[in-house]
Amino acid sequence: MTGTYEMETSKGDSNGPPSAELNIERLSIESISRRKDSQIERDNRELERLGKIPVLKRNFAFMSMVGFTCTVMNTWEGELLLFTQSFSNGGSAGSIYGYIIVWLGTLCVFASMGELASMAPTSGGQYHWVYMLAPKSSRKFMSYLIGWLTVIGWQAAVASLGFLSAQLIQGLAVMGNANYEPLAWQRTLLLWASIAFGVCVNTVISTALPKVEGLVLIVHVLGFFAILVPLVYLSPHNSTEEVFTVFLNEGGWQTQGLSFMLGMIGAVFNFLGADGAVHMSEEIQNAAVIVPRAMVFTVLLNGAMGFGMLIAVLFCIVDIDAALESPTGFPFMAIFEQGVRSERGAQTMASILVILMLCGTVSVLASASRMTWSFARDRGLPGWFYLSKVNPKTSIPILSIALTTVISFLLALINIGSSVAFNDIVSLTINGMYTSYLIGNSLLLWRRLTGGIGSYSRDNTGLTNVSHDQLSWGPVRIPEPLGTMVNAFGCAYLLVMVFFSFWPTAINPTAETMNMSVVMVGGTIILSLIYYAIWARKVYTGPVIEIS
Repeated sequence: MTGTYEMETSKGDSNGPPSAELNIERLSIESISRRKDSQIERDNRELERLGKIPVLKRNFAFMSMVGFTCTVMNTWEGELLLFTQSFSNGGSAGSIYGYIIVWLGTLCVFASMGELASMAPTSGGQYHWVYMLAPKSSRKFMSYLIGWLTVIGWQAAVASLGFLSAQLIQGLAVMGNANYEPLAWQRTLLLWASIAFGVCVNTVISTALPKVEGLVLIVHVLGFFAILVPLVYLSPHNSTEEVFTVFLNEGGWQTQGLSFMLGMIGAVFNFLGADGAVHMSEEIQNAAVIVPRAMVFTVLLNGAMGFGMLIAVLFCIVDIDAALESPTGFPFMAIFEQGVRSERGAQTMASILVILMLCGTVSVLASASRMTWSFARDRGLPGWFYLSKVNPKTSIPILSIALTTVISFLLALINIGSSVAFNDIVSLTINGMYTSYLIGNSLLLWRRLTGGIGSYSRDNTGLTNVSHDQLSWGPVRIPEPLGTMVNAFGCAYLLVMVFFSFWPTAINPTAETMNMSVVMVGGTIILSLIYYAIWARKVYTGPVIEIS
């Protein structure tokens, strides 16, 4: 019998019984499918413990989410785009040491936020965490205010990335045609086109978004080496002393230390957005574990690549004055051309950044729309009844994507009147997001110092992490006392950076160089308070418990 069975199974022809290999392969596929379904069931139960009904499809895994967050942050790309600010206030040495501080501070911030994401992996993120951690007397209002700041911060981020993509395209055009003069209305049309590309990917091929993000991660890494290698190999190199010891104070500040602090704000912008994974939590398998890991891994990976690109550029600068005065508007384009001694080569290298910035628009639009949808689901926004709808066929919040698109298109019109005014809109990204990070992380520090957070238990079937009297850690937690140290350092870092984010880049600023972000943030807060007084206080009660 044994010999007969071996003979039959070894034939493997189309007329005979299926081979043992095929049976094993089928069983393996079925086993993987059952494990996947089991994981999704556990994720849905975890979400139900937070009082939410699962309505989105969990299509993302670890690598696709790393690709997602890496393209939201675009750290090494941002180091090239925002080179002027960090170099003018700090010089070569200030850029390097400021970057290291921002990298370490950001890592601590997102490590603590990873603990919060593990406790409550919902698309709401910061405003949900504030509600569950804050004192009962103030949790409703604090949660509402943080929800608005986070929504506005992400809306501004979409417009910001579209604006940078449009500027890059115009910069490339100037490289290829010195007679071309970039016009504001053309930049606005290019911004609209960039946002439209992100909308197309998020709606027409939304089911393929995880695969797209995995592919973008590959381009993100390969693009880094495609620029770094020819730049370092072909460029003449500055001395180590010039790179690591020379500080600048082009802003005219009273002290070099003050100039150094302001120079760090450029690096801060390049590390924004890892919490994009948080707002996609309800579309991620094993979100309580994957989201914290993806955020921390992204900060480590992007931070390393950003640092490598920064060092390479500082060593390869040939003529810094010519680079800063480049007609393209981007010094890095002139640095590329000086280094590789080829206009076409420099254009090719710069084109990689255009592609990656467009891909970043896809990810930022997805995060912004999920954040908007989540806050609308909890009745924090005008028109919440409609914005909280999810398309039953695609399981994506179409109306929230549409609102995000309309807001970005309207913000783009400001650029026609004044690019300076639009830059103030862009600054909302740092102010809004960092304020939400600061409040959430500070409340976590307060709770861990005063106690009240119970141990993690997967077997708990009741509501958890909905309010301050039902707190428990998630499956991912930093062991003590390291957790408290990381949390405290992250809060101190955020406090300093929020303070300096409202400063101009030069002393005695004019109307064109003044940082008006305090007006933008103040206007957002006033608008939210008016809506709260008129209507929201009647309907917003914090994260809505959808499951009794």
